[in-house]
Amino acid sequence: MLPAVGPGGKAPSLDFRNAFLETFAICQKANQLMVGNMPGAAWPTAPPSGKGRTIADMAAHIQQVRLLWLSAADKSAKPLAKLQPEKAARAEVQAALKESAAAVESVLQKALHDPAGKVPSFKPNVVTFIGFLIAHDSHHRGQIGMLARLVGRPVDRKTSYGRGEWGSLWRARGFGNTTGGPGSK
Repeated sequence: MLPAVGPGGKAPSLDFRNAFLETFAICQKANQLMVGNMPGAAWPTAPPSGKGRTIADMAAHIQQVRLLWLSAADKSAKPLAKLQPEKAARAEVQAALKESAAAVESVLQKALHDPAGKVPSFKPNVVTFIGFLIAHDSHHRGQIGMLARLVGRPVDRKTSYGRGEWGSLWRARGFGNTTGGPGSK
């Protein structure tokens, strides 16, 4: 939807760099919402078939994939601690995801200011990298939600719908405010 512009007015231009960073931040907010509101009894539960990852394992896997790409994209960065998926508590996963999101944002900042948009070790460019990260996280959020329902411990309705309400997640991250905070342009 385009912003309303009066006669002779000029619409504000979109800051694509900032928009990409905000979009990744919204994805991270959806991850935190899902993990933070997962019923405790669902966290360690294995799939009904007995095969596959637990919810805890899937949440930790999101972190592990980020660590893989961070180590490839920024060799000079201090390595972040790895999780032990079978032992990771929810609070530990949430803290790790928050830490890795900040590190990913740093990589994205650099790549978004590179004229060619390059992310080291990832092809073709930073926009595709952001798309990959969001698709990967979203895929596993969907798996987590489905497994929680399959084992009879679904997330509450507000969380289930809330993880898809990107406008609300955007505002919850502080974007679009008029107080001079993130995204206030």
